[in-house]
Amino acid sequence: MNRLDFLKRVAWTLGGATVLGVNKTLLNAAPSDKNIMPKPGEKFDIFNANVQGLEAKVTKPVTVIIIGAGGRGNAYATYAKKYPNAMKIVGVSDINEKRREMMADAFNVKKENRFGDFSEVFKKPQLADAVVISTPDDVHYAPCMLALEKGYQVLLEKPIAPTEKECTDILAAAKKHNRIVAVCHVLRYAPYFVALKQAVDSGVIGDVISVQHLEPILFDHMAHSYVRGNWHNSKKTTPIILAKSCHDLDIIRWIVGKPCTQISADGSLTYFKASRMPAGATAYCIDGCPHESTCPFSAVDIYVRRKRMLKVFDLPEVKDELIKEKLRTTNYGRCVFQCDNDQPDHYVANMVFDGDITASFSMEALTSYSGRRTRIMGTKGDIVGDMTEFVITDFRSHKKTVWNKQVEELEAYKDAGHGGGDLGLVRDFIQAVGNNNPSVLSSTIDASVESHVMGFRAEESRLSMSKVKI
Repeated sequence: MNRLDFLKRVAWTLGGATVLGVNKTLLNAAPSDKNIMPKPGEKFDIFNANVQGLEAKVTKPVTVIIIGAGGRGNAYATYAKKYPNAMKIVGVSDINEKRREMMADAFNVKKENRFGDFSEVFKKPQLADAVVISTPDDVHYAPCMLALEKGYQVLLEKPIAPTEKECTDILAAAKKHNRIVAVCHVLRYAPYFVALKQAVDSGVIGDVISVQHLEPILFDHMAHSYVRGNWHNSKKTTPIILAKSCHDLDIIRWIVGKPCTQISADGSLTYFKASRMPAGATAYCIDGCPHESTCPFSAVDIYVRRKRMLKVFDLPEVKDELIKEKLRTTNYGRCVFQCDNDQPDHYVANMVFDGDITASFSMEALTSYSGRRTRIMGTKGDIVGDMTEFVITDFRSHKKTVWNKQVEELEAYKDAGHGGGDLGLVRDFIQAVGNNNPSVLSSTIDASVESHVMGFRAEESRLSMSKVKI
């Protein structure tokens, strides 16, 4: 339907609600134009949302080395393809030769700037303005510390590091060397969450009293990443509350805008374990398992039939025989009840913030849908959202106002991951580095360490079955 029909239909279904989208006049706003908060006595228009165009405003391209050419590294590298006048990739490091060469070829990186292990990057004099560190969780700390020492600004994939001490060490090093460290809390840069944060800060629902937040992982994504995949074992990477849900703790902390003082958490690995294995299940789904045709977690169904999440295989072309070979030879083909996984498949956390504001968080693996759901309760109204739209209801007037990112076609954000947050983050990082202005960023190392500490305390609470002070 066209835009007018869309507005009419949504307004009708919501009983005459006001429905507005992103103000296109701000799509190309410069960083200095970002603050649209009202002055005292002025009415706030939530739909002048701070959604900029994605091209960074810099005088020359910021040069970058990508350390870790996997899925996340490629997500951020895409920015240089879209906006070559803002970002230029001049080096690539990855121990996986195929991934390294594929990315390096795509960006015409010189042979001498193609590195295996990250340590090789820092044996040379400084080659670029910044590095993107998108290595596995347990390989964040060492390259980040070396980068800060050698003079690089850093875009660091979340979680910051596997331990609280390593997180705070990186913070201290950033301060010592006066470097920018931006953490990839990409949701802060998605148009939906930008508008949601602005709505809360405007006072349109009064004072925030409580927040409810749900992260539905999606059943096959859970099996792929946290049962079979790279983050299946907390001891080898990080606990799932950090590996998957540090985004959510960060968003809750960002929305509330006050320090968390106490947290209590619970959760367990209830389903993906040997005691729940059906009789006769084979070690690999492809080995004639009698339950393959009915199991929702069948690797054959997920990867061969539905062609889901195939990037992890680095296939030269998508052919069933090549996929099946991967299912015979990698963990991605294993029965989900016979893996060495230990990550909880459901997790809840209750938080108390300064001012007696409460928040509850639930991470759920067994869902048929994805996309965060958030409810914010205030003294004058409430907000209910699902990452596609949010509805503000005023208690006194009963008026409903809807923000919906689909009302306006945001073409620049169309293919950007995490609701546009991936490339929005890179834009702000490039602007911060290119203009020597870290204030452009909202997910600085200072802010991110705080929500990471919430995650470490949540895991402490879950394991000790007690409330933990922060």
